[in-house]
Amino acid sequence: MKSHFRLLLVLLLIIAAVVSFWLMRADLASHGDSNAPQTTGEPPISVAREDVAAAPSKLVNNASSVPVPEQLPASLAGTSVPGGWDRTDRLGNLIPTPQLRQLFEYFLSALGEESLPQLVARIQRALSVLDEPARAQALVTLGAYLDYKLAVSELEQSYGEVSGLGAGELQRRMAEIQALRRTWLDADTANAFFADDEAVDRFQVEKLRIASDDSLTDDQKAEALRQAESSLPEPLRKAREETRRFADYEQVRQELSDDPRALEAWRREAFGDAAAERLARLEAEQQDWDRRWQAYAGERDRLLSSGLAEPERREALERLRASHFNETERIRARALDSIR
Repeated sequence: MKSHFRLLLVLLLIIAAVVSFWLMRADLASHGDSNAPQTTGEPPISVAREDVAAAPSKLVNNASSVPVPEQLPASLAGTSVPGGWDRTDRLGNLIPTPQLRQLFEYFLSALGEESLPQLVARIQRALSVLDEPARAQALVTLGAYLDYKLAVSELEQSYGEVSGLGAGELQRRMAEIQALRRTWLDADTANAFFADDEAVDRFQVEKLRIASDDSLTDDQKAEALRQAESSLPEPLRKAREETRRFADYEQVRQELSDDPRALEAWRREAFGDAAAERLARLEAEQQDWDRRWQAYAGERDRLLSSGLAEPERREALERLRASHFNETERIRARALDSIR
């Protein structure tokens, strides 16, 4: 009975959210952007819950009033903005793609370093390269996606503990989240944004079912798991295969850490000559970085505790970075220093 009551409560919350969403849109349509809330510079969660209540989409179309730093947040420094999201059909309509969601998440991943209004303004500027009607459609999609993010966060908080769930309960929760996606987003956009996620969700449910089926032998479970994995989209199947191969390699690397020649032979056997050479080169570069970073970090900590005034300390820190890293590496070093 408790489970039925909770399901009813969640459904009522979703219905209430949808009604609020459409009332909010009607209000915006009748009053225009002049009624959009002003940002206050509060932390991101405060902005989402207080300034725009339950509708972060109200931040969209308000970019001109939000000051945005010229430099990207530290966690995005040295990275590239995802591409391939600006697809349109022959009539100029936006084609929803996984890359469009990646664009949104690229900027939203810096939430906390910058406020939500600032990050929304960055996304809106990125979308400004589109022509109409695709640009307006992309902004609508952004607003709906922001509202979905808040709604799904609140739904997941109502679930409480996730570990230890059975296959049936996990499937029920996933079905509720999938329904929520298609409440806030149109079907084409929801499918484009979440098809891979939902394929993985189905696989995880089936994996739980197989593991808990006491009527199957270990060999039968292994075969059933291979069959379930075969239903994943090909890129996801390949990714899982690569993950397993590299997990095996990490174990072998530890076992053969004192025998470089045997490790090299294993690499070539597992990955092929070309890939093995690239892997060895990447490992050497990472080891070199680790060595230089450790040396730099020790000198940096001594410098920061030296008592220098801020201007002198900042200049000394830049000189220290330059002595250990090239220009590209210094961007990475600054980003790591910002989160130390």
